[in-house]
Amino acid sequence: MSNVGSVPFNDLSRAMTRDRTVLLEATAAVLDSGYAIHGAQHAAFETELAEYLGAGAALGVASGTDALELAIKATMPAGRDTVVTAGNAGAYTSTATVRAGFIPRYADIDPETLCLTVETVRDRLDDRVGVVVVTHLYGYLGDVAKLRALCDERGIALIEDCAQAIGAVRDGRHAGTFGHASTISFYPTKNLGAIGDGGAVIVESAETAETVRKLRQYGWESKYRATLPGGTNSRLDELQAAFLRIRLGFIDDLNARRRQIIGRYSAAAAGLDPELLTVLPALGTEHVAHLAVARSRHRDYVRTALKEAGIPTDVYFPTPDWMQPAFAGFAPEIELPATIGACAEVLSLPLFPELTDAEVDLVCSAIGALA
Repeated sequence: MSNVGSVPFNDLSRAMTRDRTVLLEATAAVLDSGYAIHGAQHAAFETELAEYLGAGAALGVASGTDALELAIKATMPAGRDTVVTAGNAGAYTSTATVRAGFIPRYADIDPETLCLTVETVRDRLDDRVGVVVVTHLYGYLGDVAKLRALCDERGIALIEDCAQAIGAVRDGRHAGTFGHASTISFYPTKNLGAIGDGGAVIVESAETAETVRKLRQYGWESKYRATLPGGTNSRLDELQAAFLRIRLGFIDDLNARRRQIIGRYSAAAAGLDPELLTVLPALGTEHVAHLAVARSRHRDYVRTALKEAGIPTDVYFPTPDWMQPAFAGFAPEIELPATIGACAEVLSLPLFPELTDAEVDLVCSAIGALA
């Protein structure tokens, strides 16, 4: 008998209910301040986020995609026009690259981590490449220091896309502090989620910070004096900044809960045929478990069986970027088999910190019943 809907894939209302009192207090503080844009909450959040990450500066913007576009514009070396990126991460970097006026070029991914590495990127570099964007997909922070060294050798800027990885730490350094610039999304489903849209650009140099500050507000040098081409209107509002200040204090505990849930799913799948279902691990501080991702050579069968057991699933992400009509003109001239394989096999299980232990038990039972 079907038990559809017994476990939600995600439920933002639970976190809103948990945080309701402090969110209402923050709302009142913003209303009482009389500031809607770039007021005290925004300034405080930028400072607190930079301090949490150990970064040079954090600059609030309107979305994670805006953050990518602005970071690419701010770091692209003169005379270059190409951004190397992965094609299995939802086309957000492709969108930002094209919006910025540049050309996306796709490198393959590591078949285990599903992320870019030095080995997959090296042969995709030439004198046209000015930026490499590495996405810390599903919350995993790989060995970005090696990528940074490779980029530095070639005069290329490295941008970290930390939309899914805030709080991840490797060798004592946070995701977002290895690149020349980094970006974060505060979309409500992210590990650090606003109650609306928002994003940030993280930078290590004062010069890049100043460029992003100008670009996010029309390219203004001062009010009504636009001196920098490529400017836009991308601001993080006071309410979202106030909400994010509150939730930043919870992030490490919530990430730990996410890892715990994935650990249980992984244990439940341990006895299955790996081709039927393998749950990707989320171990150590390098992984903040944004999504509970599994792989299956029989994805449609597995998704149907789980749905019938009341367990919803989703696919992040089903189509390589260059197979999207908007980016077909940038299709690579070489095969990228790991990217294509991942898009054909990945599926995501319910995961958010407010899942109850009883709900996690139901997911684990449904996984075990696949055998």
